[in-house]
Amino acid sequence: MTISPSAADKKARTLSEAMPYIQRFFDKTIVIKYGGNAMTDPALQEGFARDVVLLKLVGMNPVVVHGGGPQINDLLKRVGKQGQFIQGMRVTDDETMDVVEMVLGKVNKDIVNLINRFGGKAVGLTGQDGAFIRAKKLLVKSESEPGQMLDIGLVGDISSIDPSIIAFLDSGDFIPVIAPIGVGPAGEALNINADVVSGKLAEVLNAEKLVLLTNTPGVLDKNGELLTGLTPLQIDALVADGTLSGGMLPKISSALDAARSGVRSVHIIDGRVEHALLLEILTDEGVGTLIKSK
Repeated sequence: MTISPSAADKKARTLSEAMPYIQRFFDKTIVIKYGGNAMTDPALQEGFARDVVLLKLVGMNPVVVHGGGPQINDLLKRVGKQGQFIQGMRVTDDETMDVVEMVLGKVNKDIVNLINRFGGKAVGLTGQDGAFIRAKKLLVKSESEPGQMLDIGLVGDISSIDPSIIAFLDSGDFIPVIAPIGVGPAGEALNINADVVSGKLAEVLNAEKLVLLTNTPGVLDKNGELLTGLTPLQIDALVADGTLSGGMLPKISSALDAARSGVRSVHIIDGRVEHALLLEILTDEGVGTLIKSK
């Protein structure tokens, strides 16, 4: 098969454009929160797996944290249970926790198998493995009763993360794939928001980048326009005026904490765009919102 001169030039330019990014991020840790349509569309699933393997092959250290919200909701419906959220956090009773563990276990294996199929060496984990994510019960502020805290069940707030298991896997060129379940004080499993886990993990690993795949183009203003670059002060204003709310709150909070804690750059990108991960990391033009540290 021959290639036309114009097509060859375009491919060469793309490869040449990637080179400085490959050099800059060589041996750097990139934490990727994998969620949204990228997890449910078969073509996007394969594209994501290929992208992660490519990042590893060119010398970067990708660490994948995944959610499973749509799959959890589907199984809850099948067992006659309605999912409930408060301030973007899933209310998790004992029965719901059983569903969460079942679904996240399957999702984790599927992601691991897909990455391995495309030549990677992925290893699936939860925060229970080696108790590397320790958590305490999360209480959220009541919006209707000021000063009151709400118990939303078996939902965790991270107490600590032991990075040694990730470092060990990295030393063997493995790709960690992490389900967001932590270990409580009594050894109980606690459901933790995947955005929260990815943000805290990026901090602990001193990651170069935190990339959050979503079902939106990025952070949008009140007119639905994409905001491509934001500072913490600008984000605080967007939260205060109600532009950012609901499920975006834990995502933004985790992104801000990571940016303020030494992660060089945080990106919220559209996982519905094919190869969004590579476009954000290896090209001059990103596909979402960049959050700067200041």
